[in-house]
Amino acid sequence: MAEKKDKTQQNEGEGNRTAAREYNQAQHDFARSGQVDEKAQEARKAVDGVEGDDLRDAELIGKRHVAEEDPEVKH
Repeated sequence: MAEKKDKTQQNEGEGNRTAAREYNQAQHDFARSGQVDEKAQEARKAVDGVEGDDLRDAELIGKRHVAEEDPEVKH
């Protein structure tokens, strides 16, 4: 879990190095947690199960938003 942020934290602007460092650390921690295979199986069950249509719809919506911002992205 992320620690509470200090309200006096300086705005680092675009490319916030502190947020990037925290995100990267969380990803490394998860990768080393031993839960990756379990979570991947859970995701596969969700996609193949009753949630599948909703998840695919959400993915398409997300891709449309990205495509609007970056014309190089194909949906």
